[in-house]
Amino acid sequence: MKTVELRAAAERLEELHRRFAPLFGRVESQRHSLGYLRGLLLAEGRKSVEPMALVFGGPTWTSPAIEQATVLAWQRFVTVSPWEAEMVQGEIQAVFNEEFVPSTRRWSIGTVGVIVESGFAKSGTESVGVQRQWCGRLGKTENCQVGVFLLGVTPAGTALLDHQLFLPQHGWADNPARRKKTRVPKEIRFQTKPQLATALWKRSTVHFDWITADAEYGRNGDFLDALEADHQRYLLEVPADTTVWVKEPTRQTPDEHVRQVRQIAAALPSSAWQWLKLREGAKGPLVFAFARLRVWAVRHRHAGPPIWLMVRRSADGKELQYYVSNAEEETPLEPMAQVSGSRWRVEEFFEDGKMHLGMADYEARSWTSWHHHMSLVALAHLFVTQTRRDAKRTIPDLTLEMALRIVRAALEQPKLTFEDALELINYHRKRNRQARKSHRKSWLHKHKRVLKKLML
Repeated sequence: MKTVELRAAAERLEELHRRFAPLFGRVESQRHSLGYLRGLLLAEGRKSVEPMALVFGGPTWTSPAIEQATVLAWQRFVTVSPWEAEMVQGEIQAVFNEEFVPSTRRWSIGTVGVIVESGFAKSGTESVGVQRQWCGRLGKTENCQVGVFLLGVTPAGTALLDHQLFLPQHGWADNPARRKKTRVPKEIRFQTKPQLATALWKRSTVHFDWITADAEYGRNGDFLDALEADHQRYLLEVPADTTVWVKEPTRQTPDEHVRQVRQIAAALPSSAWQWLKLREGAKGPLVFAFARLRVWAVRHRHAGPPIWLMVRRSADGKELQYYVSNAEEETPLEPMAQVSGSRWRVEEFFEDGKMHLGMADYEARSWTSWHHHMSLVALAHLFVTQTRRDAKRTIPDLTLEMALRIVRAALEQPKLTFEDALELINYHRKRNRQARKSHRKSWLHKHKRVLKKLML
């Protein structure tokens, strides 16, 4: 890229932040928010509050602030500062509407809203919402926090539009002491993940041509009812044992015409399948065989509306995925197939967010700090996505990681002098001594009987 383009990328961050700055409140919080964004974009290693504050919290962007007061100020900004993550997300949605939603039908599926959950492994029991639960990132039950996220996907880019932490019912939502300690708002009550997804979608200002999600949401009748009540078109994955009517039902309860979707797929003739390429992948074309037919839903164990059942089969025939959709009867197969393939953009977002933008590096324990951190990550990702979109005009195969390199080349980096480096080392040595002293004191208090025997 040319030098003028790099300068434009640096100026764009300042411009984007000016738009969002009033949402952070006081001037100090506005400054912390810009420093935090720069830390997420530029910091090396783990992007938690303390190391970012020490390097990016200085009086100028090129001078570090190696002092405990700066760290404490940043911690207060993330944990107790009164700015609202939901308002930041609302403005991100406004930018998404202005800059990323297609103005014409140059992408056959328009704007896709993707509901997805993501787990964040945690040690200990103090972080809000943490407990042993399914962690999709690890593919097993683990001690973790789980968030439900709404992402917008268009040809121009992907953006995190909204999010909410899942608060387990037992041990958290019903535990006043833990709620108070982790600053869970009084109005927050237990909600299932599909209920959270419904709330995120309903409060979004983005118009979605499609909503898609995995089987946990596709099998939830209340979630489907809510989408249909608002005439929201969807394509949702469902489990293989989902049942549907293969003939128009003549009674409300299941009869001999009810089949599992895997049984229907197994009985389809070869002529029912159509091969479609979803995209060009890193290892060649991503091609699947698709089949679909009109069926009638079994909803709340009663007859539901007529819907599409779509089956996607991998090229080797070993993997089948099942989807239901309320798309109009005249809807072609190809757009539905393309919607099923949009989830890879979301997988890309979480990979980039966790690997390059510190999405999983937070050490915050409270409700507020979790949502504040996620919104700042969403804003940092939005900026890199803007940079990627603009640069792709001359570099069509540019990835987000490549765009981040452009960002890092464009933005001023803090310059650590030899004296700064020594001061930073001494700061961490002092903090480590204090931590060891505190841990030893706690251990001694806890093991008084052992002390008497050891004469410590």
